[in-house]
Amino acid sequence: MDLDLAGVTTLVAVVRTGSFEAAARELRLTPSAVSQRVRGLETRVGRVLLRRTRPVVATEAGEVLLRLGGQLELLVEEAVEELRVEAAPASRPPVLPVAVNADSLATWLLPVLAELHEDQGVTFELLRDDEHHSAELLRQGRVLGAVTADPVPVQGCRSVPLGVLRYRALAAPSWVARWGAPPQQIEHAPVVVFDPRDTLQHRVLARRGHPDAQPPTTSVPSSWDFDRAVRMGLGWGMVPEPGLGDAVERGELVPLWDDGELDVALWWQHWRLDSPLLRTLTEAVQRGAAAVLHPPHP
Repeated sequence: MDLDLAGVTTLVAVVRTGSFEAAARELRLTPSAVSQRVRGLETRVGRVLLRRTRPVVATEAGEVLLRLGGQLELLVEEAVEELRVEAAPASRPPVLPVAVNADSLATWLLPVLAELHEDQGVTFELLRDDEHHSAELLRQGRVLGAVTADPVPVQGCRSVPLGVLRYRALAAPSWVARWGAPPQQIEHAPVVVFDPRDTLQHRVLARRGHPDAQPPTTSVPSSWDFDRAVRMGLGWGMVPEPGLGDAVERGELVPLWDDGELDVALWWQHWRLDSPLLRTLTEAVQRGAAAVLHPPHP
């Protein structure tokens, strides 16, 4: 199949910007020209590639070409940088789109990216999503790598084990004074969750014999503020161990059970692409994870 690379680039722009009009402004084309390029690409591959919704989203076939478009952009940027004459002005540094769960971002990934930025001059577009859903952004072609709880590689990707992010069931002393440790009525005791996709607390409730419990719940969609909410007594919560410091030893947080731990195994999935920059990013992510996370379970 003879793919029209200009059409692939246009497809990427339409999905990234969310509309044909916005893609036209980015590419300095008319909306009609953008539409013609996409229709021509769809004719070549014999598939519908976009759902004309607001925002525009890719079909399953379109996601394949989105991944191709992202890989082409990365390879072109690397080639241009390699061929750049030393006296010529530096080109714009590449932007690496990465999906990551909030707790990894808050506890160990940012220093990794900062070091890579210092060494390579690259910048990042970070898309935050729950670790059980972040691989979907790879599948959609929106990112080149993802920290995920899914070990099964997305088509066209590699999966590398990173280690185990351990969470502990903790509460503030004021909360414990009301509900106890261990809590006497845990199915009714207030709880803090990150967002509707956060199931850690409810997994602990199920393990304690309350799979259908619906306790009073406060949703706090920020890792830093989640920690503060637990410390202020809004509810008990599963707090990531790497961010605890000596809070338990100082009595700022109280463990609810002796076995109140939950391990989440993490993987790094990335495009199967021979890119020096992607290889450097992968090695940096592995080193950063190994310094903070528990070793992967055998």
